[in-house]
Amino acid sequence: MDEKETWGKPVERRGRLTAVLALATLISAFGSSFQYGYNVAVINSPAPFMQQFYNTTYVERNGQPMEENFLTLLWSLSVSMYPLGGFFGSLMVAPLVNKLGRKGTLLFNNVFSIVPAVMMGVSEIAKSYEIVIVARFIVGICAGLSSNVVPMYLGELAPKNLRGALGIIPQLFITIGILCAQVLGIRHILGNSTGWTLMLGLTGIPAVLELLLLPFFPESPRYMLIQRGDEETAQRALQRLRGWEDVEEELSEMRLEDQSEKAEGRLSVLNLLSQPSLRWQLVSIVVMNMGQQLSGVNAIYYYADSIYASAGVKQNDIQYVTVGTGAVNVFMTIAAVFIVEASGRRLLLLIGFGICCTACVLLTAALSLQNSVFWMPYISIICVIIYVVGHAIGPSPIPYVVTTEMFRQSARPAAFMVAGSVHWLSNFTVGLVFPFMERGLGPYSFIIFSVICLLTLVYIWLVVPETKNKTFLEICQMFASRNNVEIKLGDGDLPLKEKRPRATAL
Repeated sequence: MDEKETWGKPVERRGRLTAVLALATLISAFGSSFQYGYNVAVINSPAPFMQQFYNTTYVERNGQPMEENFLTLLWSLSVSMYPLGGFFGSLMVAPLVNKLGRKGTLLFNNVFSIVPAVMMGVSEIAKSYEIVIVARFIVGICAGLSSNVVPMYLGELAPKNLRGALGIIPQLFITIGILCAQVLGIRHILGNSTGWTLMLGLTGIPAVLELLLLPFFPESPRYMLIQRGDEETAQRALQRLRGWEDVEEELSEMRLEDQSEKAEGRLSVLNLLSQPSLRWQLVSIVVMNMGQQLSGVNAIYYYADSIYASAGVKQNDIQYVTVGTGAVNVFMTIAAVFIVEASGRRLLLLIGFGICCTACVLLTAALSLQNSVFWMPYISIICVIIYVVGHAIGPSPIPYVVTTEMFRQSARPAAFMVAGSVHWLSNFTVGLVFPFMERGLGPYSFIIFSVICLLTLVYIWLVVPETKNKTFLEICQMFASRNNVEIKLGDGDLPLKEKRPRATAL
């Protein structure tokens, strides 16, 4: 029976967006998630000038121009070191968040932003393209950590009725970061031979602001109570975040979760892989993160200029069309923030992957026919925009939200480590393989992406439940029957809605 229908009990209090919660969300998302998006797009526009710098530096060292194949290799490294660093950053998530906490890890992570920002800013003065490549790897580590830790931190700060909306904020700031890089990359701003080093170095500014401001905001109450056993600090943090003194209901839910996990202890990745009670949750986050990245979104971002050029856009106009696409991405992600609690996570995922699948099929047809039909290039551009819309409302933001919600406290760091590793390896694969796909398959490359979108959609339809407005324990119980296990909730008296048949420790 729901608490609202239980006689003698007060109506359940819904959490609200307090100033402390809102500011903690904005500071952590701007200081960390923004950089992820910024560094995805920051080298697209100034690419010709950076390659010219690589060649000029090589000539000064060796007295002869760089071979074209070697220049291509260096540029590929400059692009691919970022997602490779993201993969290694993901591997650091579990040990760091368990040792330093969620907020502590975000503060420590700023080292991996400020140092490479300085390195990239002085690369031209130092006459070293190696510095740029190494710095891209280091800032990738920053992105790998932030893309996993920020959603975890905000998911644990938020009340359950706001968890979806706040969980999308990191993705919103990723899209804002992409848009800012695209705007700054316009030729007469910083995307030129004199401004590209400053453009690359600006990534350190959000990190400095986060380092200065985030210490004034609370650590995750769940981390403090369940993993540190510090109930007093957890209570104070909750009181600040909720804006009222009576937080006993949430503390009781955390204690209940703590009791249910004592038999399991903190889970490593190997423990996570062997847990029957988490089998389908783990498969689900792997499928969703692979679907998110292998659906072609980074093919759009990494190679947007070449896609628009093949669609017939004039060279001077491509940068403005790219900025317009980024603005659409931001707008649709904002829309997702406002509708996710009403529509639910599952519906947005299904609609998003459905739109992406359809857009990829139409884009294939449009690119195939553009030389024979004069207006077809415009259809290609519309297909790209439709794809961006679909990805922005579901596949881009929701997997982070659902990863937070599907796992309890002891398993969440390891789960984000797995999800992040899959995310970044898939990102790296698309960036590496798509140019060869484009060369070999031409416009039919996007058929592969459409098939991946369709398969991911079918999996979500069959397996992934709706998680909105549920506690972490309730979501765990939703998966219990599919995993063919029962969840032990502890030995004390439980609230009526949490009672289930007792079972041995998993």
